Amino acid sequence: MTEAFGDRLASAVEARASQLVVGLDPDPARLWPRAYQLAAQAGDKAGGSAASRAASAVAAHCALVIEAVADHAVAVKPQVACFERLGSPGWASLAETVHRARERGLLVLADAKRGDIDVTAAAYAQAYLGTTPTPYGEVEGLGADAVTVNPLLGADSLEPLVRAAREHGAGIFALVRTSNRGAADLQDRRLESGLTVSELLAELVRRLGLEGVGRAGLSDVGAVVGATAPERLARLRGLMPHTIFLLPGVGAQGGRVEDLGAARGVHAASALISASRSIVAAGEEHGGDPAAAAAAQAARLRDLAWSLGG
Repeated sequence: MTEAFGDRLASAVEARASQLVVGLDPDPARLWPRAYQLAAQAGDKAGGSAASRAASAVAAHCALVIEAVADHAVAVKPQVACFERLGSPGWASLAETVHRARERGLLVLADAKRGDIDVTAAAYAQAYLGTTPTPYGEVEGLGADAVTVNPLLGADSLEPLVRAAREHGAGIFALVRTSNRGAADLQDRRLESGLTVSELLAELVRRLGLEGVGRAGLSDVGAVVGATAPERLARLRGLMPHTIFLLPGVGAQGGRVEDLGAARGVHAASALISASRSIVAAGEEHGGDPAAAAAAQAARLRDLAWSLGG
């Protein structure tokens, strides 16, 4: 029997004493210098398209980041768009990044924010979490441990993803209250029912996740809840007691780990602290070797999060 995603995550968090998720948002024009050196050594400057050379450097960059933070994190969160913009070589570099993360014992949360009608949702599920049957054999997907999704098309658009996730011991994270400033434009609007849009989405997430609650008390249907709106956390936690919160926005977007205590639920794994630029670009801000600076920042955030109730 496939182990439930919540239980897998709980075991990983306990083993690593970490709730930290490191975002991977590689900009081909702003990679660590060592990544360009490694790509050149691999022969990319001797030939190949611009896309393939850039993708090689991106893969090298992500491998360096993973190596730097692996001892301090429980998962990485590659932003799929940052790889897709490089075409098919970019997708190959994403697959390589997933493989590198797994080698270092990290879970992979694919940040794709997909959302569409049920037929298309099933295809997304195959692409990110499962396999695709063909007359020529099964085609392996990305093999992520979870994927972020947009729930605004309703429950039927999420159900194929939930089914696939359960079949493979994976999870989904639905957008509930995002970290960007414009989130208030719609998500904080109050409806005639008295609920805000984000609270309505929270109810949907809770319902869809009821059958996926594992031994640790955590559901396989998680919620993306921005760290930039800590005043919303207590209410959303009350609506989703068994839901894993993925909390982006720490650091560059202004979120603070110290303000996230209300996100904690039934287990330390119920609140995952996600940081991207504040870790990967720590060398630019503080000086010194990029890898050493990233490792130091990741260690600091891990320890800070754990002290809030790990």
